[in-house]
Amino acid sequence: MSLWTRKPLEERARWLLEPLVEVGPLRFGMTPEQVRAALSGAHVSPSQTSGGRLSWQRYPDVGVTAIYGHGPETGPRLAAVAVDPWCGPLVRLGDVELIGRLPSEVRADLRSLARRAGVSVRSNWSGDPEVAAWGLSMGAAQDWGSRSGEWTRKDRVITDALLVGPELAEDPYATAPVIGWYDVREARTNPGTPPLPPQERPHWAWAALEGVGPLRFGMTVNQVSAALGGEAPAARRGWNLWAGRGAGQWYLREEQFDGVGLTAHYWSPEGPPTLAAVTVDGRTGPQVDWDGIRLIGRPVSEVDAEVIRSSEERGLDWAVHCDGGPGPEELNMYVRATRAGDTVVSGARFFAPDWEDRDQPIPA
Repeated sequence: MSLWTRKPLEERARWLLEPLVEVGPLRFGMTPEQVRAALSGAHVSPSQTSGGRLSWQRYPDVGVTAIYGHGPETGPRLAAVAVDPWCGPLVRLGDVELIGRLPSEVRADLRSLARRAGVSVRSNWSGDPEVAAWGLSMGAAQDWGSRSGEWTRKDRVITDALLVGPELAEDPYATAPVIGWYDVREARTNPGTPPLPPQERPHWAWAALEGVGPLRFGMTVNQVSAALGGEAPAARRGWNLWAGRGAGQWYLREEQFDGVGLTAHYWSPEGPPTLAAVTVDGRTGPQVDWDGIRLIGRPVSEVDAEVIRSSEERGLDWAVHCDGGPGPEELNMYVRATRAGDTVVSGARFFAPDWEDRDQPIPA
């Protein structure tokens, strides 16, 4: 869903969750036609298909996404409902309000409810609570507010939820069709630990369009590792270029260096992968300054405002990038937001000329 359709709480529908059976007017097992009728014919965005079959549909005015499964002899049937944090219905389970709240508050309330009900609560891929007995998997998203008529990022996250029927309850995000809606296998988890204090961070210099710290755009993979003191990446991500009926060559996209607190992004325009961008993590990454602004590990709303103000004072055009962060266009930098429990702190991405940002899409 788009945050531009955000609704105040008093304008949102209030739905009850009957675990594994229904949420509000939506009953698991409904056909797409029944879903739309239950939502009073609400506007539906273009349907998404997988393998020629309907996979999911967004209802932006309602604030939900309907995700469909397929049986061996049936057409699409409602298997899961994703509820948007900014404009979705306020879903209640027992006495717990699930949507649009601080994650820690919802976690505490769910644990209390689970103890009374005798069911277990575990953590899902993002570190948020998941209850198989209720077909419930919580999540969180950046909160936004309006200031002087413009949308601005807040320094916190608020809860959303994935609600599923009995077939998906044991592991919702690892199971089709949810994995076709949002593939979290390479997503980063939320550790929930506080960010490093400024005195524990090294300070790196930034040369716009050239590199940051000891890293220079155009470095090979081995050169990046050597520049980082030989640290091995905690994770490597890439993609396969399919060739005919079999898998073709695997291309490296990025390496995650948890010790240093950054991600190195690569591209391969004409040969082996070379460094094209660096994302400094807001929780653990080195401090980088621009125009007297400390970019890393601070309240993201403050850094956003300072970067915009400095860009305008210097006569630089600025733009909002893929995750909502501003940055001066000519300098190829923008402010990132890193989740740290209920809050978000500022990180930054620095990138080479002509590199195209390739963040994993956010589910809509």
